[in-house]
Amino acid sequence: METTYKESAPTRAEIDALAGPAVLEFGTNWCGYCRAAQPPLAEAYADHAQVPHYKVEDGPGRLLGRSFRVKLWPTLVFLRDGKEVARVVRPEDADEIREGFAQITGE
Repeated sequence: METTYKESAPTRAEIDALAGPAVLEFGTNWCGYCRAAQPPLAEAYADHAQVPHYKVEDGPGRLLGRSFRVKLWPTLVFLRDGKEVARVVRPEDADEIREGFAQITGE
């Protein structure tokens, strides 16, 4: 699991070409909501360490976030084969995140 939002982001074409499950997390390192979501995310992610996690810094002019219509942080986009299957916005507990994982892993 990634722990820091990265300024450099994959392109939308790279995301669309992914095979298998993956999670995109949009937010910023200074966002209070994003920081509060990290413990539940770590708890839920513990059972899915094999799933690629892209922690992408979002903000004005960030094309990847705009292409997914991200409005609030953090936003977790659960993907299977590059297609959005589920989304969780501002998760408050690990169960919300586990539901997203269940939809992309079939567990």
